Amino acid sequence: MPSNEILKAVFPLLEGTDLAACTAVCKQWQNIAQDDYFWKCLCAKKWPSTCKNSAPPITYHKLFKTFYKREINRTLLPPRISLHDLEFYIDFWADGNSLFSQVVPGPALQKGNWTPPPGISPVMRYHLDSPEYKLTLPVKPRFSVPYSQTVTASVLVARKDTNKVACVIHDATFDYVERSSCRKLAFDYLVLSPAYPFVSGIRAWIALLFVEDGDDGDIDVFGIEVDFCDAANSEEEVLWLLDMLDWK
Repeated sequence: MPSNEILKAVFPLLEGTDLAACTAVCKQWQNIAQDDYFWKCLCAKKWPSTCKNSAPPITYHKLFKTFYKREINRTLLPPRISLHDLEFYIDFWADGNSLFSQVVPGPALQKGNWTPPPGISPVMRYHLDSPEYKLTLPVKPRFSVPYSQTVTASVLVARKDTNKVACVIHDATFDYVERSSCRKLAFDYLVLSPAYPFVSGIRAWIALLFVEDGDDGDIDVFGIEVDFCDAANSEEEVLWLLDMLDWK
């Protein structure tokens, strides 16, 4: 039996990865293995319905190669904005009185841009050194807040490249204290552009980073942290997420 006939008898019995490997053996094997009939046999095992179309929209070779394995980690395209394009407006209120109000350039929030003060807890230091991506900012001057006081936060962000503004956090209350890592937390749900109607439920978290201020129940705030851990864990992912906001 000619070698070509042997290969044509064997190739339909192979799995996709083995058939693909055959295309790299030699020119003869490549020419035979690229016959769409063999790939149709593979598609018939995985998606029988695709073989019921007399004129499939794409070749069975392309169909199998594209969809036989779910792509888990897709390469993220470079974001269309950078932190240098952004400016954040951060305001904290304590029982209706302004506690902190500052315009923060985007680069000032980059991770690792500042050194936390001495005296913070080991758990806090471990949290700040963890690989999770967070936007952080030192608070100068530091301020103290009683545990019992109601503190709220608002964060707007402006784009210098388009002169538009979006809301990140709207009047969120710090109603949760994580004592182990010395953080007081609040969150709000992001309002995304109508161009992304099926994306929702992504939270923006903001935290007051503090050290205990004696025995009188106050917290001494030395830093601010913003993260989007529901959906973004790198600078590129955060920038893509911010780009998706409902800019006005």
